[in-house]
Amino acid sequence: MSSKSPVRRYLITGLLVWVPLVITVWVLTFLVGTMDQTLLLLPAALRPEHWLGVYVPGMGVVLTLLVVFLTGLFTANIIGQRLVRFGERALARIPVVNSIYNGVKQVSDTLFSPGGQAFRKALLVQWPSPGMWTIAFMTGTPGGDVVNHLQGDYISIYVPTTPNPTGGYFVMVPRSAVIELEMTVDEALKYIISMGVVAPGHRRRAGVAAPRRESAPDQQAQPANR
Repeated sequence: MSSKSPVRRYLITGLLVWVPLVITVWVLTFLVGTMDQTLLLLPAALRPEHWLGVYVPGMGVVLTLLVVFLTGLFTANIIGQRLVRFGERALARIPVVNSIYNGVKQVSDTLFSPGGQAFRKALLVQWPSPGMWTIAFMTGTPGGDVVNHLQGDYISIYVPTTPNPTGGYFVMVPRSAVIELEMTVDEALKYIISMGVVAPGHRRRAGVAAPRRESAPDQQAQPANR
């Protein structure tokens, strides 16, 4: 048994080196390959392999970044903004496309807006029942008719699942029911995806204790049992 212990240790050590490396290479290969497909939009005479004589991986990334940059540069002026609004009005007349485009645009405007607060803060919230804590992200504040039915200061949060944070729950809770963490969004995502294995550095705030939770706010984050 003792003779197998070093072998097992060496195998685990090797896996710890190769697994993240292989996954990283696989993800990068997938992204580069996907972006290289944009070269198919160009005429055959303008593709890099035509005038270079050889296929160079990653040229699609350069083309994608160039198109995104030029699009931002063009839409930053008055003429570009007018053309964008004209295109949006045209899309608004197509029933199915209108719903998809408007939904995606609202989400992208919220996420990528320089002044937006969506997913800018990592929070600690009791979920799915009192005494059980998990990490959530602040997405904004309630709006629309929802505000008329909420008493007090509420915020909107997203509680991701693990290890796939793209699935989760949208919850509106009192601001007093959450604790803002001194943790970046990247650190929080790594913590969630790794199922708590990759813990961020300890950053205890001196003289600050976790606020007491009243019974009513605790129930805000509980899923309904039917």
